[in-house]
Amino acid sequence: MCSELFRIPLEWFGAPVFGFGVLLILWLTGGGLWMVVSGRRTGWSAETMSYLPGLLIGAAVIFAIPRVFPGGLPIRGYGVMVLLGALLALAMANFRARQMGLDPELIFSLAFGMFVCGIAGARLFYVIEYWETRFQFDNWSDTLVAVLKFTEGGLVVYGSLIGASLAFGWFVRRRRLPTLAIADLIAPSLMVGLAFGRIGCLLNGCCYGGETAQPWAVTFPQESMVYLEQAANGRMVGLRLSRSSADDPRPKVFAVDEGSPAANVGIEPGMKLVAINGQAVGRLEEVQSLMWIAFEQLLPMKIEIATGESFVIPAVEAPARSRSVHPTQVYSAVHAGLLGWFLWSFYPFRRRDGEVIALLLTVYPISRFLLEVIRVDESPVFGTGLSISQNISILLFLGAMVLWATLSRLPRRQRT
Repeated sequence: MCSELFRIPLEWFGAPVFGFGVLLILWLTGGGLWMVVSGRRTGWSAETMSYLPGLLIGAAVIFAIPRVFPGGLPIRGYGVMVLLGALLALAMANFRARQMGLDPELIFSLAFGMFVCGIAGARLFYVIEYWETRFQFDNWSDTLVAVLKFTEGGLVVYGSLIGASLAFGWFVRRRRLPTLAIADLIAPSLMVGLAFGRIGCLLNGCCYGGETAQPWAVTFPQESMVYLEQAANGRMVGLRLSRSSADDPRPKVFAVDEGSPAANVGIEPGMKLVAINGQAVGRLEEVQSLMWIAFEQLLPMKIEIATGESFVIPAVEAPARSRSVHPTQVYSAVHAGLLGWFLWSFYPFRRRDGEVIALLLTVYPISRFLLEVIRVDESPVFGTGLSISQNISILLFLGAMVLWATLSRLPRRQRT
């Protein structure tokens, strides 16, 4: 895990870098010159003017950095990997576009819109999913800052897919381009970009898997999300907690590790918790909060159960790293890279427009559904017992089947 690579100071040699500073001047000057050169070469068309919104958005971000990051701009490993993935994906799409006789400027415009809308969709999806647990602050300024810190992680792939798809649909409709043909062209790039993004997840410590004793398991430091979750769920003292049932939110002990501090004081599976350190608890989230406080402050945990008995777990010294978990980020990166390579290789052999994107929408939902079995960072939703990503995977797979059925009615070799 390497969340923050380095930090760019707000001033260099007394001159402001962000806000009304050097970077804003360079950004506006460079962007303005680019538009002038492009306008003289191709005329002041809609293609040239499409860069203007991006130029203004970039200027607004540079101007706002000192307020959002008063200690300097942190360069996150996650953000760097997302950017590298986007650049490689763009290079791949540009190369294929040249092969197919398309104007590279078209791909640049499409990529920019999809990237911006993809990031926005991914972040919005994450904020909505974790609003109650990670974005509930006392004032809107703190909430807004937390929402904007997407470079620290917190981007959901399916949210990115939704946002990027909206930008893609608007772009091809506005330019009157063949939708399926363009979708086939960019499909491999999407997977390569995702592969780099998952490496960023590993650096950030998010999208983690469940515990395992496999030799390739990984651990994370104390500031990581998986460490915090394990501490809050009593894993550091040997407890495994769950809700009593789908209809009963009261917390209970699901399992106890043999030889653990919890087992040593007599706690057994099936016990229902009613209080932690004298405070009543009715939901699993309340237990997690109180357990984390006790663990963080090195306090004993007095656990009262429904039968009236109580057990005191002595204070446990915080370990340096989390318990071993599946490196699901690596699994995802390898899978996305291989799928991207397969789609890239399959592209010349497609018989109809739409087969490459249909193949992506068939294979990826299956692998994502299976991967969610060993990931533990998403809770079941909608009463299905499945995570939100698994539910979306099912819908995408069904959509892919409809797309395949539609394509099967088209004559072979019908390609743009």
